[in-house]
Amino acid sequence: MDKKWDLVIIGGGPGGYVAAIRGTQLKKKVLLVEKHKIGGTCVNYGCIPAKYLLHQTKIYKGLKENKNLEGPLSGIKLDWKKVQQERGRVVERLVKGLKFLIEKNGVEIIKGQGFIRRDGQVAVRVDGEEEKVIDAEKIILATGSGPAELPFLRPNGKEILTSREALELDDVPKKMVVIGAGAIGLEMGTIFQRLGTEISILEILPTILPGSDGESVKRLERILKAQGLDIHTQIKIESSHIKEGKVVLKGIGLETQSPFEIEAEKVLLAVGRNPNSEGLTEKKGGITLDEKDFVRVNSRLETTLTGVYAIGDLIGGNLLAHKASHEGILVAENASGAKKEMSYEALPMAVYTDPEFSSVGLTEDEALKKGIKIQTGSFSLQASGRALTLGRQEGMVKIIANEKDKIIGAHILAPNASEFIPEITLAMSKGLKIQDISSSIHIHPTLSEAVMEAALKVKNEAIHMLNV
Repeated sequence: MDKKWDLVIIGGGPGGYVAAIRGTQLKKKVLLVEKHKIGGTCVNYGCIPAKYLLHQTKIYKGLKENKNLEGPLSGIKLDWKKVQQERGRVVERLVKGLKFLIEKNGVEIIKGQGFIRRDGQVAVRVDGEEEKVIDAEKIILATGSGPAELPFLRPNGKEILTSREALELDDVPKKMVVIGAGAIGLEMGTIFQRLGTEISILEILPTILPGSDGESVKRLERILKAQGLDIHTQIKIESSHIKEGKVVLKGIGLETQSPFEIEAEKVLLAVGRNPNSEGLTEKKGGITLDEKDFVRVNSRLETTLTGVYAIGDLIGGNLLAHKASHEGILVAENASGAKKEMSYEALPMAVYTDPEFSSVGLTEDEALKKGIKIQTGSFSLQASGRALTLGRQEGMVKIIANEKDKIIGAHILAPNASEFIPEITLAMSKGLKIQDISSSIHIHPTLSEAVMEAALKVKNEAIHMLNV
């Protein structure tokens, strides 16, 4: 490759491929370096396959539990082999579609391990081939992250699994312990609990989904326990060993200081993710890492190397695919001459349990710690006509505003919460007030009416609940 590229991107996940497409839209010559598969972890081993399995197991659970159906419902079975085959086909179709889209936009793709050799140069290593050296005007690092491990509990692909391996299991285990009650742990636990696996979830912190709205996650925890998930918080795992094909975990309950022991045929590690920052440069120096090995960037997502940007899981914060994609667009524009700064004030997230939990902005505790005078409005789905028709009235919507009525946070526990949190995300990103939501017309009957009602409740003007 003897030509010089305007933009070279290392990593073809949700941040990298989006940056590549945006770069070509801005008339840049773009090269995308990916060592494995386009789409990264999210498309191939995370978001997409997990959501497919969540959907299939939800249908299965719904059929088994529907009280209005007649016949031998106990005889309904889910063909796990077919489900896994279709999961693979869904992923393959999406990856092929992305590759087609990227190439049709004029991006050239090269497969291999990319790293910065020196200023303005990227080297690509391909097994069995001579190293390729590429000249680049600007470089974007988008190498993502990998599953974190515990010193005494390392994945072996058999008894001790990462989420990738759990998603690809050929057989449904009888018992599984999930270590970590974050989004991955709860979603994976939900999938296998619906299949009949005895699930125990162990979390070292006091609540599930640490850092989320306390009222919402306490309610979600009660719901998940009622569904059959055995959840234990404030559990510290101290040792493990494999005995006769099963994993034995020992630890201590931090609240009671009592010993804890549990055994299962499978253990899923869901204790976070580490950045793929090792080997980004030919030698140490140039790119600064923080104490957890995330790449340090400024508000424009520039690293300490001139002309080099970094995005996505590699730079830390909330490790979300849509965050990486948004950063990818911004850095492609900055690499093309813009000077945009990244803001995370209106960054939404979602956990695809049943019901879903979705959130954007500050929690009450975070706002109060910042010294913000807040107003809150909550609406229970027990008063939602649409929720009652679905038989799903256990959720809620909470909106938080400052003293000037500007929306600064929202937390939704409801079916398909991820689909209507964007209304509040848009309102926050545009600096709107609660009245902008409460005065807008919402379709009836929909779950999103609860957003309008929560906004009304901030001022004690809700229609379908008492304002007390």
